[in-house]
Amino acid sequence: MDLHILDHRLRVISISKSGLVHYTHPLVKLIFLRDRTRCKFFSLTETPENYTVVLDEEGFKELQPSEHLQVENSIWLPLNVVSNGNASSSSQAVGVTKIAKSVIAPLAQQNVSVFMLSTYQTDFILVREKDLSVVTATLEKEFNIFREEGGESVPVRCQDDVKDVKDVKKNGKEAPLSPPALRPMVHPVLIPQNQFCVMSLDPDTLPAIATTLIDVLFYSNGSPKADGESSPIRDLDCIKFFSFSLIDGYISLVMDTEAQRRFPADLLFTSSSGELWRMVRIGGQPLGFDECGIVAQISQPLADSDISAYYISTFSFDHALVPEEDISRVTAMLQHQKTEPDAS
Repeated sequence: MDLHILDHRLRVISISKSGLVHYTHPLVKLIFLRDRTRCKFFSLTETPENYTVVLDEEGFKELQPSEHLQVENSIWLPLNVVSNGNASSSSQAVGVTKIAKSVIAPLAQQNVSVFMLSTYQTDFILVREKDLSVVTATLEKEFNIFREEGGESVPVRCQDDVKDVKDVKKNGKEAPLSPPALRPMVHPVLIPQNQFCVMSLDPDTLPAIATTLIDVLFYSNGSPKADGESSPIRDLDCIKFFSFSLIDGYISLVMDTEAQRRFPADLLFTSSSGELWRMVRIGGQPLGFDECGIVAQISQPLADSDISAYYISTFSFDHALVPEEDISRVTAMLQHQKTEPDAS
């Protein structure tokens, strides 16, 4: 398989719910007026806590600094796995499950933090720019690695700029040569009752849903709390979650069925099966960006069971979407993983 390092340098930011009013105009511009910006990678996800925006440096210029804006300090690079048609796996799973063992787990073993963004079209694995040499050294035996530069795919020769991965040291210790046993999950998970859809839209029809999309994204939150922020979530039978991505001309939307009913049915499209998804939300407290292995601890057991999963990281928490018919198996699996004694 091929691994492409895409030609985008990304920032990950958070906009507070109370501060959204200050950013509505630039966000509308980034979503609907693509010809007026040079932004090629844009994703906006609403959660109960805040809005997470992932965008390239051109898009980042549109957002002015303020107390309502939190910016993660790193530059992130998106990776994308492309099958060359020769893969022998018989797995029918889609999403992050396909890359759990070949990408996510090896990077976790090397203490590389990843930020995931699954879309209708593909899965983006975001890694810090400073970690790129470790990433390429870790994955070069499994993939043909290319870096996109000016529209061209240039082969990456890892041995030119980094020692073999077995010599890469972390915390003074030699990196393991074989996968360690998966540690029990330390973060609580929540499984809300919403049913979710993963959908797409022809960019040419985006103006036709503009009013509805603006209303769902910017005017469906109710009144902010007295302190300007959302209070801690106590009743999560259902969860507010909506994700819009416009990346290299392709649109992806993740929404629950309640939001879906507000859009014209003939404009949004999904897979032929029309599958519904359930969410596994990871984290009781904000996860931060430096901890490694969070995605692996969810995706690896799903891969072992050949269960499809989309995965969307946000500024505070992570979110996996699994097929509705598999939610009971997933719940049992995660509960078993949580209670299983640590073998180390």
